Amino acid sequence: MAMMYSVCMTRFLIYVLAAVPLAALIAAGPASAGPSLDDVIRGVESAYGRMTDLKADFNQTSFNKSLNSTIPAQGAVYLKKGGKVRWEYSEPTKQEIVSDGKNLWVYTPQLNQVNVGDAPEALAGPAGSFLAGLGKLHEHFTVRFLNPAQPSDADGNVVLDLTPRQPLPTMARLILALDPKTWEVRKATIHDQFENTVSMRFTRLSVNSGLPDKLFTFVPPAGVATVPLR
Repeated sequence: MAMMYSVCMTRFLIYVLAAVPLAALIAAGPASAGPSLDDVIRGVESAYGRMTDLKADFNQTSFNKSLNSTIPAQGAVYLKKGGKVRWEYSEPTKQEIVSDGKNLWVYTPQLNQVNVGDAPEALAGPAGSFLAGLGKLHEHFTVRFLNPAQPSDADGNVVLDLTPRQPLPTMARLILALDPKTWEVRKATIHDQFENTVSMRFTRLSVNSGLPDKLFTFVPPAGVATVPLR
């Protein structure tokens, strides 16, 4: 049960990060002297329109309301324009989720199988991948500070509250906490329409490091069963 839940939540997370132009990888200053919300949006559209790839370590917590179950996870994530994504989970069970923008592979060594299917439509949609929609934050979201009276949290991160302009089954709301000096996303929480959540904390984030395309294809090891992804 835990493994299947983890797989489902991971696919949900990939879809969300593919569908969302996470253009909110930006920062703002303290509330007393920081930019306006319009300044923040312009900063996003300017700074991250130049981003072509990204990699980071992450810690993730997935909460399923109907099961009242919380599962922690951790690993590394790699993203590149063109709908290319790679999630490498090390905990709670090893798993690789890879897409070249057209195909999607979910490899679970413990099951000795790889699930194969078409990449989520969001990867090729108007928002593109995690990176392709950068520069169009205002087009895709209603954006506000989570707390307009105090835009920064206790850690000094600026916190944005995003609502998709077009309803998405996997995302009703996205909360982002952003470093005010480096313009890096530190935390993200995705809420779906069923009140399930996925919360992530990112560390060791690197932008435009020249990730090779071959990182986003998957060749099953010998003896691994191939199963259609449903």
